[in-house]
Amino acid sequence: MIDIALLRSDPDRVRENIRKKFQDKKLPLVDRALELDEKRRALQTEGDNLRAARNRLSKEIGALMREKKTAEAEAVKAQVSADAARLQEIEKESEAAAEELKEIMMRIPNIISPDTPIGRDDSENVERQRFLEPKTPDFEIPYHLEILERVHGIDIDSARRTSGQGFYYLTGDIARLHSAVLTYARDFMINKGFTYCIPPYMIRSSVVSGVMSFEEMDGMMYKIEGEDLYLIGTSEHSMIGRFMGQTVDEKQLPLTLTSYSPCFRKEKGAHGIEERGIYRIHQFEKQEMIVICKPEESEAWYEKLWQYTVELFVSMGIPVRQLECCSGDLADLKYRSCDVEAWSPRQQKYFEVGSCSNLTDAQARRLGIRYKTEKGTAYAHTLNNTVVAPPRMLIAFVENHLNADGSIDIPEVLRPYMGGKEKIG
Repeated sequence: MIDIALLRSDPDRVRENIRKKFQDKKLPLVDRALELDEKRRALQTEGDNLRAARNRLSKEIGALMREKKTAEAEAVKAQVSADAARLQEIEKESEAAAEELKEIMMRIPNIISPDTPIGRDDSENVERQRFLEPKTPDFEIPYHLEILERVHGIDIDSARRTSGQGFYYLTGDIARLHSAVLTYARDFMINKGFTYCIPPYMIRSSVVSGVMSFEEMDGMMYKIEGEDLYLIGTSEHSMIGRFMGQTVDEKQLPLTLTSYSPCFRKEKGAHGIEERGIYRIHQFEKQEMIVICKPEESEAWYEKLWQYTVELFVSMGIPVRQLECCSGDLADLKYRSCDVEAWSPRQQKYFEVGSCSNLTDAQARRLGIRYKTEKGTAYAHTLNNTVVAPPRMLIAFVENHLNADGSIDIPEVLRPYMGGKEKIG
């Protein structure tokens, strides 16, 4: 949510930002927000004047009664009563205007970074850097499900019977590899100075509406029937929600946290063959990182966070690239975002395995996350990034470490978490 002061002082900048995101249908929201803001402030002024008049008239009534001027006192009392009725109307009108204004402000997108490329959708995202040279072996690489099934590492059919499409059983060494990667990622981030957390896996609607746009919520979240609770789509949701309505001391910043959680997503829509299997699923596990910092530090943290993900994948011998997300591919709360994509030797292309975002103070405004300075309080900046999400990572892992005989090499950094194993065969 952007600062209302920015909307008042430079509405044209807000309109241009909406156009850059190709959301022209939202342009009328700017005028409506300005109209409501002006109405709300006018009502506030009128209310303040009436309250001041009430205090003055109350003293006047007392003086008139002492002077036995009953008729005049009754006339003033009638005026006080009329003013009180108007005050009640003002409070109702102000509440309605404030509620509508808040709803509109939550739909106006955050100002995007000057470094964000302008484009309509993810097809116009821009590659920035590559890490490790992509390699293609001299043998055919099967579909990832076939690779996993050959080593008795996955059971999709049973999961369809128990749970439906979009679920899976991992078994044996592949299940162990899945856990090994998560544990390695946890230790990797702890060694970077992050504090490890395990958050709640359900959050209230007040947190949901604070961490994402309404469109994202509808497309992602599962609601618990009969309760004001949603299953988290990522631990970022409950991790940021932890600080809702809080004022953090400036000396505590930056807060650097890494969290493990299962994640639950609707994943609406049909997908091609490469996005079946374990690419788009309703349940998975993930190691996440979040940062809450002062505004002047957020861009430096953005650069650090995505580079941590790159470092993790490179340490496991998986080639990756950084892809800067274009304006039309940015969620409304994001100032700037990039994807880390892993190389698929089978598809001869990269695919997304993580996403890093700087939300500046837009998310903090929704949730009321401030920090205290000597001069007062200010909204903090929030960032989040995927350390690793094993289902997609497993695809990149098995394709990049597959041998001609069907065995899968285990890189050195993971062997301590795999009981010293060097191969899965």
